[in-house]
Amino acid sequence: MANHQSAIKRIRQASARRLRNRYYAKTARNAVKKLRATSDKTEASTMLPKVSAMLDKLAKKNVIHKNKASNLKSKLTLHVNKL
Repeated sequence: MANHQSAIKRIRQASARRLRNRYYAKTARNAVKKLRATSDKTEASTMLPKVSAMLDKLAKKNVIHKNKASNLKSKLTLHVNKL
């Protein structure tokens, strides 16, 4: 167990950030799944910029790696263009 006040605070901060990051990452994963399941071209075209922005924000905050965000955006764009 932590003995210093700063270590106790760090534990609190880390757990709060972990929960926040898990929430945003799960939300993004659900958005990606929903976009992949969409077969309507117009709906997918409107969803793509929102999902891309979501992935960019996660990469910017180091919740996911920037290359993973880039790969996901690329695959999703190919999916939408195939529709």
